[in-house]
Amino acid sequence: MPSSKSASSPAQPSKPVRLTRAQRTAILKALADPKRFELLETIARSQCPLGCTAAHEALSIAPATLSHHIKELHTSGLIDVRREGKFAFLSIKPGVLEALSTYLQSLSRTAWPTR
Repeated sequence: MPSSKSASSPAQPSKPVRLTRAQRTAILKALADPKRFELLETIARSQCPLGCTAAHEALSIAPATLSHHIKELHTSGLIDVRREGKFAFLSIKPGVLEALSTYLQSLSRTAWPTR
């Protein structure tokens, strides 16, 4: 008999992502590189996980450089890398960009209080 907990868990919303100061710093450092930011944009705009071949074609950079940028984005926590055999597929990690955006917006509210 299947438990009702497992049946209802996919429909439950995921918990909001909370970023530590170290995570926010790592993400912002990763995004400081223009090609890395372009890679993140390319991944975000794809309708499904982006294959490394498509990423390579979109950025026109050396494979070793692409690999480095993927590693930096993955290490910072911005993307997930799913491997299938010799292929890798890139996707935005859910909730991370939203958490960073929320944090940055909170800085704006504290810097200039409304009267």
